[in-house]
Amino acid sequence: MGRQALEGVRVLDIATVIAAPWAAGLMADFGAEVIKVEMPGRGDSFRGMGPLKDGVSIRWPSMGRNKKSITLDFHYEEGKKLFLELVKKSDVVIENFKTGTLDKWGIGVDVMRKANPDIIVTHVTGYGQTGPYAHLAGLGQPLQAFSGLTYLMGYPDRPPVSMPMPLADYVAGLYAVIGTMMSLYYRDYLKGKAQEVDVSLYEGLFRMEESFVAQLDVLGINKERAPISTGASCPIGIFKTKDNQWVILVCSTNPVFWHLCDTMERPDWLPKYEKASQRLADPDPIMNAVTDWIKSKTWDELKARCDKFGVPVCKVMSMKDIFEDPQYAARHDILEVPCEEFGTIKMPGICPVLSETPGEVKWPGPKLGSYNEEIYKNLLGLNDKEIEDLKSRKII
Repeated sequence: MGRQALEGVRVLDIATVIAAPWAAGLMADFGAEVIKVEMPGRGDSFRGMGPLKDGVSIRWPSMGRNKKSITLDFHYEEGKKLFLELVKKSDVVIENFKTGTLDKWGIGVDVMRKANPDIIVTHVTGYGQTGPYAHLAGLGQPLQAFSGLTYLMGYPDRPPVSMPMPLADYVAGLYAVIGTMMSLYYRDYLKGKAQEVDVSLYEGLFRMEESFVAQLDVLGINKERAPISTGASCPIGIFKTKDNQWVILVCSTNPVFWHLCDTMERPDWLPKYEKASQRLADPDPIMNAVTDWIKSKTWDELKARCDKFGVPVCKVMSMKDIFEDPQYAARHDILEVPCEEFGTIKMPGICPVLSETPGEVKWPGPKLGSYNEEIYKNLLGLNDKEIEDLKSRKII
């Protein structure tokens, strides 16, 4: 493995659970040195999150991968001093405590800046650093509801449903990386000042709802629940094949619909349904015909036919399907990583793929405090006696 894109960038990950730690992990995948700062004896609460095997989280190896775990208790004065020594030698601090918590502990941004004026501080919180809700606690699923996304999911005559995963956390993590990288570029390439990055859990999801914002503003339509996106494309939907496979087919552009006409041998649909506006004005005949046509084909027959004419169609994939799919294998999307607790464990691969500076999984999530000696001795210059003294007083 050659050089990596973020070599030389040091990140202090003092966050817990998903959004902010995941952001730090993405940077670690591409060579940033991420020091995971955790409470002595306890660590990040994500370490204990299920599913578990023999009492050990099967999620931690992926979430903590490529990070260096050290222990440090900020509540002690010596702990604060050690933290600020780490800040002096770092580029970025990523945190996700409730707004105002770091100030209360005496290690807020102003204090960090005195130690290192060039430090970039990335905050990931439920509601952001400002506004009337800034000091409220926030978790992914409730903030997904606050974003408006939960309201849109499900059937109109049934209660709203939520994603079976904390989507708000992962999207916020992506925005945290984007903001951090822009701040590094501004500081180092444009010679600007270090800045704070303020990410909320809800705004990343809300940013993707631009169509619904415009609908309410311009058309006066308050978008209601639907099992799949409607009103923009036809045909669109989840359909069942002859061999009981669920598939998704969408014709979001006119050329794709024209290809579908060739695929289904329906030249009579042109020019009557040539334009999207024509299809959306009279969708039922098309939707009914597509439903019946797909029902008459096995998945293999359907895919071969659609692929031949350039119509995007995809089976609704289970994780078992994904494990067996050649596309995932060819792209190394599933990595098998040596892991002390489980022998080996599979986890998602590196994304995105960079041609010159590819990312890498060097090791799985480390044991709590396993890098104490390396960081405190080699980076901060403490000797063995000092380290043992800090351990005995539970500061590290």
